[in-house]
Amino acid sequence: MIRPRQLIDCTPDGEDWYANLLWLNGRKCLLLTHAATLFTVFEADARATDLRDPGRPGPADVSLAKTADRSVLGCMNDMAFMCETLTTRSGGLASTDIADLNQALRRNINSTRGYQPPIELTAQRLRATR
Repeated sequence: MIRPRQLIDCTPDGEDWYANLLWLNGRKCLLLTHAATLFTVFEADARATDLRDPGRPGPADVSLAKTADRSVLGCMNDMAFMCETLTTRSGGLASTDIADLNQALRRNINSTRGYQPPIELTAQRLRATR
């Protein structure tokens, strides 16, 4: 368990990723969102070991911090509600097509990013880096 004193203070950055642990149908799920684009990844059945190992980034590249951008947090709350609604309509998490759920999250329009879908904002950023 991570305690508040273990979190760092930092200024918001467009390259930040936010994580939210959701409980859907008694199962842990992870919602990851990129700050600048609101591009989101929903992962069902997250385990503690998945959360402890950040994968490719080295430990120096991953910092745990308090929420620095409240607009991202608000959008993530809306997306968490969307996940809950879509899984309920599908008959539960086991019956939900996770790929369809992720596609819906990435096409969801948010006013905080100029009413542009996250997938379009991500594509724009990728084109700009070429």
